[in-house]
Amino acid sequence: MELVGYTLAMFRSELENAVGKENVVDVEEKRKELSIDQSWITHMWNERKQPMATPYFIVRPSTTEEVSKVMIICNTYKVPVVPRGGGSGTAGGAATLYGGIVLDVTRMDKIIEIDHKSLVLTAQPGINGRVLEDLLNEQGLMLAHYPSSVDISTLGGYLAARGSGVMSTKYGKAEDMVLNIEVVLPDGRVIETLPTPNHACGPGMLQLFVGSEGTLGVITKVSMRLDPLPEVRLHRMIQFPTVSAGLAAGQEIMTNRLNPAVIRLYDPGSTEKSLNTTGVDLDGVYMVIMFDGFKELAEAQQKKVLDICIANGGTDLGEELGKHWWDTRYVAYKPPVHPAFPQMYGTPETVTTYANIEKLYYAKKKFVEETYKEWGAKYTAHFSHWYAWGTMIYDRFYIDHPPEDAEEAFRLHNEIWAECTRINLENGAVLNEHHGIGFKLGWFMREQYGEAFNVLLDIKKSIDPKGIMNPGKLGFGVW
Repeated sequence: MELVGYTLAMFRSELENAVGKENVVDVEEKRKELSIDQSWITHMWNERKQPMATPYFIVRPSTTEEVSKVMIICNTYKVPVVPRGGGSGTAGGAATLYGGIVLDVTRMDKIIEIDHKSLVLTAQPGINGRVLEDLLNEQGLMLAHYPSSVDISTLGGYLAARGSGVMSTKYGKAEDMVLNIEVVLPDGRVIETLPTPNHACGPGMLQLFVGSEGTLGVITKVSMRLDPLPEVRLHRMIQFPTVSAGLAAGQEIMTNRLNPAVIRLYDPGSTEKSLNTTGVDLDGVYMVIMFDGFKELAEAQQKKVLDICIANGGTDLGEELGKHWWDTRYVAYKPPVHPAFPQMYGTPETVTTYANIEKLYYAKKKFVEETYKEWGAKYTAHFSHWYAWGTMIYDRFYIDHPPEDAEEAFRLHNEIWAECTRINLENGAVLNEHHGIGFKLGWFMREQYGEAFNVLLDIKKSIDPKGIMNPGKLGFGVW
């Protein structure tokens, strides 16, 4: 239902009464800017000046109570709500597919409490990642997440898409660090999950909302596990003769529970695209390893890992290159190094077991480079988040000169994504490890989940019967 005339004016008046006139923004340029996120498709569509579904307003609450009021109003008018933090997502999760409003939570940027005894942070969801980390570091603490988007992402955004940070191999993903959350439901009710994530009190409601990408409610308060800043960080760079040798070493490190904070294994293409953009000149397959914590323990773990790497054909290149990687780890994710329109690119990353990861890598590499040879397509990958049972592949395809026509470019982009996604699923992997689903991968949710998707849809319809929460994302339609 589209609001027009005095109905739209009344809707606006109610919003202004809830959050203040200055926090209901109708500036066309701002509405257009916040109608997209970092996904390639939305940027391409915008740059090609195609019609876009911009929101009625940008609404900027500062408290849980204000969020609740806004949700009651939008539920009454049946207006779509797209929650938004830093807008750093690459899956179209913050794109306004059906207009409505953008609920910008960046005014909700306060630290509520730091429990130094339990090492627990409680904060609002809109606090910027870099600001938060700097404040914690001043107190000898860290939220050991460190995503590549740290400068533009928010705490709530970490949870919305089950994000991974640089040190997830040791400290876990955002979903492992969260203890409890407060959520405003579509009808304005405010609920809070149990005070701890570990319990025997029935199903875990916490993880229902973590990763829901704003489709079930608005996260308004978060409690996260903290860690003390480590005594030391020990870095190393290892060269391997092949990707296979590097994967074998990584598997042995993880299955022996040697607890590295970081393992990143770069294939030759990713060495060129990522490592060499930081000022080094390398060629081949490389692994970056970091251990942190107490000096004696970190040194013992590192020694054992170096033995494993060498036994698998690795060559120890020492500390300097590893430390250089740590100091420049965000360079490849920022302009001018990070790929940007008009170049076409996509990151069909996933995670699977050690038994499947190598064949999956070669299958996607072959598909991209052979099928789209006429387009000059390139494929690169690194393996950056490791588990005791498997690893995540952060892979990317590039086409330097995509079609000029917006619809043709859209079609080509989706065609590559579709086949890469099916290769993931055919090799025992999932749709995504940490960038989220949004609308970019939503059309594959049924294919991944099968009949279980209808259970997710039943939950969505029960919590959000009018379908106003971030419609069109996670494969949920509109009704």
